[in-house]
Parts: sequence; C-alpha cells; structure tokens
Amino acid sequence: MKIFYSADHRHHNPIFEGYTSEKLLPAFEKAERAEIVLAALQENSWSEILPPADFGLEPVLSVHSIAYLDYLLSAYDHWQPFSPVPEIAFIPGTFGIDHPTAISMSGTERYGFFMMDTTVAINAATYSAALKAANCALSGAQAIARGQRAVFALCRPPGHHAGREVCGGYCFLNNAAIAAQWLSRLGKVAILDVDYHAGNGTQEIFYERADVLTISLHADPAFEYPRYAGFANETGSEGGAGFHHNFPLPAGTDSEGYLNSLKEALLLIDQFDPEYLVISAGMDIYQDEPLGTFKITAEGIYKIGEQISNIGLPTLIVMEGGYHLTSLGSNFGAFLEPFS
Repeated sequence: MKIFYSADHRHHNPIFEGYTSEKLLPAFEKAERAEIVLAALQENSWSEILPPADFGLEPVLSVHSIAYLDYLLSAYDHWQPFSPVPEIAFIPGTFGIDHPTAISMSGTERYGFFMMDTTVAINAATYSAALKAANCALSGAQAIARGQRAVFALCRPPGHHAGREVCGGYCFLNNAAIAAQWLSRLGKVAILDVDYHAGNGTQEIFYERADVLTISLHADPAFEYPRYAGFANETGSEGGAGFHHNFPLPAGTDSEGYLNSLKEALLLIDQFDPEYLVISAGMDIYQDEPLGTFKITAEGIYKIGEQISNIGLPTLIVMEGGYHLTSLGSNFGAFLEPFS
C-alpha cells in the first residue's frame, strides 16, 4: 500500500491548544501522533512510504477561500510582534460573526472570524504543514485515480473540522474534502467519516452537492464536539438534499453497535454507486481514547476496516484524529490491513 507522508508536519507543534482565564491548556494534537503511526506502518511488509507531490494552490482554492488562506499564512506574523514570548503560537481571544466587517479589518483584529474554537493554534510553520498534508491527500487521490486499490494519506494536521473558511478541532485545511473535490472531476465520490467527532467541515463544504455523497458516523453532538453540527436531521440542502447523512451514536457505543450503523452507511454508499471512496479515519473511536467515550476494541477497528474494504471501491484513507498514543500506531495498522 502506498502511504504518503511529509515530515514538514513536525514544525507545526504548538505546545498548547487553548486557554482559560487561569492557565494554558496543553495540546493533544502533537507531532508525536504522526511519527507513531509512521513507525508502526514501516514495520509492515505491505507499506510503501512516499513523499507527496506538489499540486499547487488550485485544488486547495477549489475548497477554501483565498481570504481564509491569507489568514493561515499571515496570522502568526501579524501577531508575533505583540507576543511577550517568542515562537508561541497565535490564538485569538475573540471570535467574529460579521463576515463583511471581519474581512475589511486588518491584522489580528479580524482573525477570530476564521476560527470556531481555540484548538487551532497557529505558529510560523502551520500554513506550510497544512499544505503538505493536503498534498498527501491529493497524492493519494491521484494514485487511486491511476488504478491503486487503496492508499493511505498520513495527514497532519488533520482536516475534517475545517470548513470553507473556518478552522477548528485541530484542523486547518480539509484534506479529505480537497482530495474528494479533485476526484469529483473524474466521477462521483463518496466520503465516509469514521472519526469519533462529526465531520462538520466536510458536511458544510459539500452540503449543496449531489455529486459527492457525505456520511459521518460519530458521537452525538448533543453531548460531544462540535455540538452545533452532526445531527440526524441534517441531510443536505438545495441540489444536495438527501446526499448527506449523519449517524449520531450514544456514549458507550461498542464494536457491535458501531458495525451495525456502519452497515447502514455502506448500503447508502452502494446505492449512490460512486467511482471513488474517501475515508476520514480517526482512531479516537478506540475504547481507551482520552477524548472519546466509545468502547470499540482493536478487533472492532479491524472489522470496521474490513467491512469498508469489502465494498471494493478505489479508496483513499485520510488520517484524522486519535490521541491515545500507545495504541495509535497499531490501531491504524489494524484499520489499514484489510486494504493492503
């Protein structure tokens, strides 16, 4: 299996992800995550680690706005002269809601508009790391378009919470959405999100589209991030009505319960009959996950991968969440093995 990976992600390594009035909050999403997965996959005879190609900005701008990319590129440089501590990542303390007003502002005054939470700290290398992650996904998309059965994009930072012009949940560029948009020129695409948290960014990007089916299995947003999106009654709008499906699951969902919902999701994909499948894969569904409540075992993760693999579509698997570091590499290995 071809696995696309860039070491540039290591330079996006904020030491905190937010703050309260009393303290900084240490980051869960750290460079160590990708290195652990890489090391585990290198032990498998079926893995082939490759650097991504450079696809330029055109595929990224087909999903994200130019104003948003300018924010990712310039936020840290605008903020750094005012920072009392060099090299500490930028996190705004206010959030904008008026788009025209926010866009017309200058410097850090407007940057809260592009954020939905404070987990998206930006340092000097964040923009370039996010672009490399997107290129990993695009390289994987190109590989399956050229005949590869399945490819893994070892993306960091992750992407499925990033909308057209908003970052959140550790995500800056929506790697899976960028790859799916690139593939959609060649035929219908289905995106299946099996991260613990709802893929709200992916949902937003394709919500009015009928050529890209989006499905997300996740913890019910009634009690879990991202709270405001991921409910079962959100099914697409305009031309995309009926082409988005959420499966909000209760806390404590075990392997059997998850696999039952997955069967329903896979039936929807079969009915859609796409040419390509993109998976947003998060191992935060695992039973020991610090940011999750599901009770899915390592064997269950293997069976999830097996069920998806059995539908036989050319498949791009994109790395999203997973923060239980001691199991992260083996869990991704278990998920990928049926595709190898």
